[in-house]
Amino acid sequence: MNFAARAAELSGWMVDVRRDLHRNPELSFREERTGGIVAAFLEEWGYRVRRVGGTGVHGFLEGTPGAPVIAIRADMDALPVQENTGLEFASTCPGIMHACGHDIHAACALGAARMLAEAKKDGSFAGGVVMLFQPAEEINKGAEAILRDGALADPPAAMIFGLHNHPAYPARSVVLKEGPLMAAVDTLKVRILGVGSHGAIPHRSADPVVAAASVVMNLQTIVSRNVDPLEAAVISFGTVHGGVANNVIPEDVELTGTVRSFRPEVRDALHARIETVAASVATGLGCRAEVNIRRDLPAVTNDAISYACCFRAASDVVGAGGIIQATPSMGGEDFALYQNRIPGCLFWLGVGNEGIGAVHPWHSPKFVADESAIPVGAAVLAQSVVVATNG
Repeated sequence: MNFAARAAELSGWMVDVRRDLHRNPELSFREERTGGIVAAFLEEWGYRVRRVGGTGVHGFLEGTPGAPVIAIRADMDALPVQENTGLEFASTCPGIMHACGHDIHAACALGAARMLAEAKKDGSFAGGVVMLFQPAEEINKGAEAILRDGALADPPAAMIFGLHNHPAYPARSVVLKEGPLMAAVDTLKVRILGVGSHGAIPHRSADPVVAAASVVMNLQTIVSRNVDPLEAAVISFGTVHGGVANNVIPEDVELTGTVRSFRPEVRDALHARIETVAASVATGLGCRAEVNIRRDLPAVTNDAISYACCFRAASDVVGAGGIIQATPSMGGEDFALYQNRIPGCLFWLGVGNEGIGAVHPWHSPKFVADESAIPVGAAVLAQSVVVATNG
């Protein structure tokens, strides 16, 4: 089957699906309507469907005995954002919006699922297909939830593909790379414990505010002085909480932030150095530091084989001129959890178009995407499955 041509024929239907989902967004683990629509389509096309991870959907299309089973993953959840796009199909749910384009991902994956089912019927494709529509990517919990329910184990999948739209790249481009694509994500919490006092007698305190400020500043030196300049890492603080009055030195201050990296060795070194620096700085100022680092997600890392399959598929769909080698992002994605189980490739689908205002970043209330990219995403996903099946 020529997936590019068939996707073009199905583009109107996929856009309609996307717009329906956009009008009716649902937050993480509340994707009841979305999951129901997805399940109904998959059942109609001959997939064996079950619900996973609460509101997620698992669809299995059986292949020829002995043929590999290849998975496609799409996320479905929206964000707590008030839409400000002026689109005729804007969200009808106050304070909720598909501001990250997961409605696009679901439409692309449904298009791929439909085409693969058609290819199965006409005998042009022999492999098995697992369609994974996961909840709660925005809170980094959805992949974990459906994996607990055997998303990749029943039946066992050999490889997985997925996409994420990207408004910084031109519409209909396919953006990918071998190796690290998106960063590992860690949540950092540092509590500085000191001795409180009146602000007028600071010599009787061990001031956690001063210590916290010093900890923040000194932790910034880790990236510049302890990480190889050819590596990438981020330590950023987003909150500082302490005290209740302007003239009272509090007993403690809490800092929270995020740590990002690509390679496991760099990640481990960052964690160790953060603990050492925070403890040493706090101690030097008469305080104590309690450091907690939660490993939220590993890095999205495309292995050589799945990347090669996706690159070949993209070449078939958009040609070499439509492929862009990606610059890695320090953002995170729970697609990495699937890659921890089996080989997999995530690619970015360009949806940018200045002419229609598709220039705003993910999570913006003005996020708009060029829908002409949807059939490209669907075709690349479907073709990647076929390439991976045929070897």
